[in-house]
Amino acid sequence: MKQILVIGSEGQLGSEIKDRCKKVDNAQFSFTSLETLDVTNTEDLTKTIKAVNYSYIINCTAYTAVDKAESEKDLAIKINTTAVEKIGEAAQAINAKVIHISTDYVFDGNSHFPYKEDAATAPQSVYGATKLSGEKHLMESNPNSIIIRTSWLYSANGNNFVKTMIRLGQEREELGVIFDQIGTPTYAGDLADAILHIIESDMSKSIPFVPGIYHYSNEGVVSWYDFTLAILEKMNISCRVKPIETKDYPTPAPRPHYSVLNKAKIKETYNLAIPYWRDSLDICLSKIK
Repeated sequence: MKQILVIGSEGQLGSEIKDRCKKVDNAQFSFTSLETLDVTNTEDLTKTIKAVNYSYIINCTAYTAVDKAESEKDLAIKINTTAVEKIGEAAQAINAKVIHISTDYVFDGNSHFPYKEDAATAPQSVYGATKLSGEKHLMESNPNSIIIRTSWLYSANGNNFVKTMIRLGQEREELGVIFDQIGTPTYAGDLADAILHIIESDMSKSIPFVPGIYHYSNEGVVSWYDFTLAILEKMNISCRVKPIETKDYPTPAPRPHYSVLNKAKIKETYNLAIPYWRDSLDICLSKIK
């Protein structure tokens, strides 16, 4: 029986893993939340990891308040960099493999082609910089790690763009939504399935655990404006949506204008079929309904 620790089980991704983990044979999952483990307390974090002979550690926790991070840099560093390094060190001590989630914000967003894993990184925000630093510290402290960069994560749980648009669409007659930022939404349920597939493949020895950086989002490309139209249409919400430019909606932290991720590596390495974003949105919205 393999022991698997999921850090950050109350978030969007952690909740989806918790919902799906019962399908994994010969594995016992343990979950921590903000209430049970403060990842900024590195002593407790290390103790928790070393208390059990875990085979895999999935780190879903992160400081994700992108704009707030500009003024709360120290806290963002503690969660996105220091804690990640300590997870790597503690996992290395018990010979555990780590799967850690990172972000498209490690890129500057100036590309016109989907970003491959080895593309030059140039984060434009504190959030992106602390996540990139976490990646580097993890690979140094525990080379037996997989980092999965994802984008535009949403689910039926927690706070996210999809649920915000549903709420605002019901409250207002008109919404202004940015049309000149392009990327791909990621349904947290699909990412959870991919993570569990990687672990199951390694446990069954059908596909080995191959450390390194991977990209994962749903298939397809969309703007925030078009994504909003799809959400409101599926929910039968009659709210006018007006396309606006990024310059018309200034934020403390800059967003990438283009952050489409190339997913060829994870698809080929782990024989993954990735769902189209509209199909996954339908699944999520049916749960929200």
